[in-house]
Amino acid sequence: MARKPPGPLRTGFTTGACATAAAAAATEALLGGAWPDPVRIRLPRGQEPAFPLHDRLAEPGAATATVRKDAGDDPDVTHGALIRARVSRGAAGQGVRFHAGEGVGIVTRPGLPVPVGEPAINPVPRRMMTETLEGIARDHAVAADFDVTISVPGGAELALQTWNPRLGIEGGISILGTTGIVRPFSCAAWIASIHRGVDVARAGGLSHVAGSTGATSERAAQEMLGLPDHAMLDMGDFAGGLLKYLARHPVAQLTIAGGMGKLTKLAQGALDLHSARSQVDFAQLGEWAAGLGLDGGRIARANTVLEAFEIARAADPAGADRLAGEIVARARDTARAALGDAPVAPRVIGFDREGGLLADSDV
Repeated sequence: MARKPPGPLRTGFTTGACATAAAAAATEALLGGAWPDPVRIRLPRGQEPAFPLHDRLAEPGAATATVRKDAGDDPDVTHGALIRARVSRGAAGQGVRFHAGEGVGIVTRPGLPVPVGEPAINPVPRRMMTETLEGIARDHAVAADFDVTISVPGGAELALQTWNPRLGIEGGISILGTTGIVRPFSCAAWIASIHRGVDVARAGGLSHVAGSTGATSERAAQEMLGLPDHAMLDMGDFAGGLLKYLARHPVAQLTIAGGMGKLTKLAQGALDLHSARSQVDFAQLGEWAAGLGLDGGRIARANTVLEAFEIARAADPAGADRLAGEIVARARDTARAALGDAPVAPRVIGFDREGGLLADSDV
């Protein structure tokens, strides 16, 4: 396989931008009879990109246009998806009204920025489409009363790879984006998903949420704690994103679950657990081990946390358990410090790669 040449990663466009472009093209065709291709729109920060149309359909009283989403170099599950907008004239005075077509979800739980029962089209895309269609209506000297149906063929299957099912968005993906631009490998997008997960949990009256560093620890923690899906937050590497948000929007109980490598970094004060942005301090880990009566010198020279545990276990069958207990206790201390005075009780649970329990800060 050819490797991508070095250089800046390519930006792309959000589903909201693509839906706006499709709706703009359909509205132009509905009102004027001509299809703009490519269709140019204005994004919230002033950029004016042009989008080629994938397909188009004119029918009596309505027009439909489709744009294929290009997410640039971001590993977005909706990259390449078809974003389709059908626009028809609405009742006098109704304004722009949105509907969910195939593959666009419906909100079923409170706590999201869209009311229950509405299509999962977020506020900024709604505003982008409304302002764009109002501008086109002015150009044609008509009232901006439109019914806009957004569809994403295959969106129900794509949604299974997103947070939507646990957020209570049923039947498809969400139409998202605050700037219209997708930044490759965006940390901000992941952290925003964590925030929405907390919002949904709070709105649903949950008093306990769990943030996990990966799928294995999430499954193990959920089974251990008996929490519902919408209490489980895919924290990934962004412990700080979760803790700082909970400090402002508290939930009574927080459990952090993960493997011992990432939890060691949290124990040492790191809030971003990605390998490119934080590393385990093995000298410090060795000092902790020595304080437990273990061979701190050898552990300080370990290459991985797994090797450190093997060293501890070889010297003392219970040594690895003591070291794991020290790590989760210190990780809980880091979480407490990040939460500040917020009324949140943190707990940290460590699992092995198979989901076996290694240590629990509350035991």
